[in-house]
Amino acid sequence: MSDSPAARLQQLFEGHRLTPTQRRIAHSMVRAAGDAPFLSSVELADLAGVSQPSVTRFAVALGFDGYPGLRRHLREVAPAEPTTGGEPTYNEYQQAVQGEIENLRRLAELLADPAPVERAGALLAASRPLPVLGLRAASSQARGFAYFAAKVHPDVRLLDEGGSMLCDRIDTARGAGASALLCFALPRHPREVVEALAYARSAGLTVVTVADSAFAPVAAHSDLLIPAAVGTGLAFDTACAPMLLGRVLLESMCDGLPDAQARLEEFDARAGQRGLFVE
Repeated sequence: MSDSPAARLQQLFEGHRLTPTQRRIAHSMVRAAGDAPFLSSVELADLAGVSQPSVTRFAVALGFDGYPGLRRHLREVAPAEPTTGGEPTYNEYQQAVQGEIENLRRLAELLADPAPVERAGALLAASRPLPVLGLRAASSQARGFAYFAAKVHPDVRLLDEGGSMLCDRIDTARGAGASALLCFALPRHPREVVEALAYARSAGLTVVTVADSAFAPVAAHSDLLIPAAVGTGLAFDTACAPMLLGRVLLESMCDGLPDAQARLEEFDARAGQRGLFVE
């Protein structure tokens, strides 16, 4: 990524869990990267359309005592004059994409050792039924995995709604013979997911988790956790790496299901007979 003022700001924000309001402030600073080190807290608040106390909380969230400390830091690291080099200058949207590309590179490095994924695939393939848990921000990841897994696994049970019946559904899956549970856990981490995983393990299920970090709150209640970072460059997290890791786990699970290919061929034949897809 380039060493432009916008890129320097983006690097400052990376790795911090910011609220949507704080991300709005960050995006405003990136858009006005050249002026950001010289804005007062009131001017920045007006620029971002937030309150002045929100700007102060934003600076504290980044690890500074207050906004003056943040502004002083920006003035120290800001280049004396615009940089002119051969590297491209990315806008905030491109920076978000570049951040996701970096997350995928890290995932590729992690997968250089395939043992954890292979172990996870074997656990998921052997569980009949296979409960797949994902609430709130992680529900789409769980639903996507369950959709494709159902084409090769005989009994996939999606758990994408919380409430008092969640533990009941875990009990039902365990009573039907489930030996493992797959969980997608993404920020912000719902307390209910942490509690559900603790309950699943107490019920005798082996918990396999895809989370944004090895230090996520669900780590203490996971038997096997494989991390895949989320992107934080936009107002809401992006989850390209967790989605791809889910597909990798699905591939590994297929290796443990000897009739996976036959099931896929059977589905394709039925889909053709029904005219299910527009070719």
